Order: sequence, then structure tokens, then C-alpha cells
Amino acid sequence: MTDTPCPPLTDADWPEEIADLRDGFAGQLNVYRTMAHHPALLRAWAPLRQHVVKDSALGPVRSEVVILRAAVRLGSSYEWQQHVSRARKLGLSDARIAAIRDMPQGEEGLIVRAVDALLDDHMLSPEQEAELAAAIGRAAVIDLIATVGFYSILGYLLMTYRTPLDDDIAKELGAEPAAGRLG
Repeated sequence: MTDTPCPPLTDADWPEEIADLRDGFAGQLNVYRTMAHHPALLRAWAPLRQHVVKDSALGPVRSEVVILRAAVRLGSSYEWQQHVSRARKLGLSDARIAAIRDMPQGEEGLIVRAVDALLDDHMLSPEQEAELAAAIGRAAVIDLIATVGFYSILGYLLMTYRTPLDDDIAKELGAEPAAGRLG
């Protein structure tokens, strides 16, 4: 375990006031086991997580493009590796995943440039927003903005507390490392 004041909580240390979240999404990943040090935040986080992760107008593949690019830009190795695994399960090739680190073409390039604009300029230009809305729909543009914010917060938490990668993902990427490394 890393030397941190907020290591991922074990089941034995899990706060009683969020016991109902332990067997769901929150107990499955070290990021949420770290967030469990603040039970009220984790409880409030749950409905937003449901929307951003499960119900986004972006859909699963576009969401992974957004998340992977945010991970690159934030330097969040944990998020990169978690989402390489998820992207592979969605059928993205290692070459396609690697392109997200650089600059892919087409719609994915448009999405990657939007993530970059949000992190660099803290907004999309009117022209960029209009181009995105025409390509993916306005609701998806708003979800893209929310996803970048959501994963920025997770990245800050993960990097501040040096949250270790989940064992199953470390094992998976150890066996198939091609796109698994950030940088």
C-alpha cells in the first residue's frame, strides 16, 4: 500500500453511514474506497456518477474517449489504466486508444480537442461548441463538459492520495500492456 493519509478503505474500515454503497459501485474500485474517507461526499457523488458513467448522452465509446483524454491531460495513471481496460472491453483497439494520447482523426479528434480546450481554456469556443453540437448533439456536449469536470475531480483525488491501481486491472494490464501505460 502506498504511504498516504487516505488509503482505500477496507471492508472492515468502511463507514457505517454508507454501508449500502459498499456492495455497489463504491466498493468495487479503489478510487471510491479512497473517497469513502468522506462519506457525505461519496453519498452525494453517487447520483452524478450514475449519470456521467452510465446514462450520459455521449454513450459508452465517446465517454471513454473523453475520460482517456482527460486522464492523459491530468497525468492520472490510475484513470488511464482503468479506462484502457474499459475501452478494450468496448472494442477499442490499442492503436485507437494510443491515438487518444496524441491526436486522433475525425469525431474522436473533435472530442479530444474539446477536452483539451476545457482543460486549457476552461471553456469551449462558440465555434467549437457549435461543431460538436452538430456532430454529437447538444446534450452530449453538455455531458462531455460534465465528464471532464467529474474525472478532473477524481484525478485530483487519486493523485493527491496516491491511490493504487486496483489489483484486477494491474493484473490484466500486466498481461496485455500495449496501451496500458500513460506516457
